[in-house]
Amino acid sequence: MNDQQLLRYSRHLLLDQIGIEGQERILSARALIIGAGGLGSPAALYLASAGIGRIILADGDTVDLTNLQRQILHTQQRVGELKAVSGRMALAEVNPEVAVDIISQRLSGEALESAVAAADVVLDCCDNFATRHAVNRACVKYRKPLVSGSAIRFDGQLSVFDPRLEDSPCYHCLFPEGEDAEEVRCAVMGVFAPLTGIIGSMQAAEALKLIARCGEPAIGRLLLLDGLSMEWRSMKFRRDPGCDVCSTRSSAA
Repeated sequence: MNDQQLLRYSRHLLLDQIGIEGQERILSARALIIGAGGLGSPAALYLASAGIGRIILADGDTVDLTNLQRQILHTQQRVGELKAVSGRMALAEVNPEVAVDIISQRLSGEALESAVAAADVVLDCCDNFATRHAVNRACVKYRKPLVSGSAIRFDGQLSVFDPRLEDSPCYHCLFPEGEDAEEVRCAVMGVFAPLTGIIGSMQAAEALKLIARCGEPAIGRLLLLDGLSMEWRSMKFRRDPGCDVCSTRSSAA
């Protein structure tokens, strides 16, 4: 690190659990953020401010006026812009040292696998089950840690999956693909604006902990937030030995 970086990241360097070694890991890391909306906005901003080396921001949507209530990457002046483009502009203002690559399309197939394979950590900030399960399969295949968050109405969820660990469950273990509940979206159900900030910031925190190798990530735990009462619950769960996705991962790349 140069003198400017030592000053910029000094509050991390003062933390024994991070220090210079941990911050250098952060500076050299690549984070894939899938979704530049309510969750992806705070997650990306905090990863950029923390000095993550490279952010790959993937989102195929454009900024809409209704997004601005919670999607803090975007501004009214950028309504109609691609969210990935708008997000890159915002992150450059926060920390111009961070390289930001954008993917202005919904990731799927080979493009998704390639993006996951190149990342050190993946943050699932999307809003649909199909993408969540596709991201999980790619993370299991390439043994990439996955930080998953969701927020709808006043309810938030967070969990971490790390297929590098043999006993770590995957997203499919927790939410089997054939048993998805009816999909709900902000466009029809609504969402409390600060809730996305809380969950998205926690996704950034878990990603940084994984990269810096500090603390205890929320692996095997589903954190549930009731935003109306502001109460947290933590539910433990285990890897499903019969999981269709991760039970055969010993042969993964």
